[in-house]
Amino acid sequence: MPTESTAIHSSLHDLFPTFNPELISHLEKIGQVVEFPEGENMMRPGQYFKSSLLILEGRVKLYREGDDGEEFFLYFLEKGNACALSMICATKNEASAVKAIAVTPVKALAIPIQHMDSLMKDYKSWYYFVLETYRSRFEELLEVIDQVAFRSMDEKLEFYLRRQFDSIQSNTITITHQQIADDLNSSREVISRLLKKLEARKVISVSRNEIIRITMA
Repeated sequence: MPTESTAIHSSLHDLFPTFNPELISHLEKIGQVVEFPEGENMMRPGQYFKSSLLILEGRVKLYREGDDGEEFFLYFLEKGNACALSMICATKNEASAVKAIAVTPVKALAIPIQHMDSLMKDYKSWYYFVLETYRSRFEELLEVIDQVAFRSMDEKLEFYLRRQFDSIQSNTITITHQQIADDLNSSREVISRLLKKLEARKVISVSRNEIIRITMA
C-alpha cells in the first residue's frame, strides 16, 4: 500500500507536469499536506497568509466581497491549480482581498511563504509555473470583468453556466437557483425566470437543484 509521501510525489508528478524532479522532491520536503472539509472558509478578506496552496484534490470557489457584504463569484480552483492571489499575497506579505470556500473536501500541499523567494530563484519550472498561473487567472478575470461590465443579466447567466459546465467537464451541474443568484449578485426570482427562458429555448434542462446542458456551446 503506498505511503502518503509516495502518494504526494505521484500527485505532484501527475497534476503539475511542468515541475522537474528536483522541484518535486524539494516541495515534498518543505510542504505540508492540509485538508479542508466541504463548506469550510479557507480564505477571508484581510487574512494574512503563512503559505500558498497547491490543490491536490477537491474544488475551491473564490469570491470578491463588496463593501455591503455582497459577494461576486470570480473563479474555481481545482486539482492541479494554485491560487495566484495567494502567491502574490504570500510573497509580498499582504492581506487577502478575496474569500475562498471549499466546495468539496479539499486536499492541498501548503508551501510556507519563507520559501517563495528561493523557489523563484532556484527552480525555473516553479518560476514559469507562477508566471503561467498569473497569466491564466488574469485572462480569466478580464473575461469576468467584461461580462460584468458590458453584458445583460441573461448573457451573464449563460457565461456563468458555461464556466460551471466546463470547469467540471460535465453536462450536468448540481446547484440551486439561490446559489446562482448569490454568485451573480442578483435575485433568485430573476435567475429562475432567466433559467426558464433558456429551458424554453432548449439550451438547458432544469430540475430540482440540477441543470443539464443540451445545446449550450
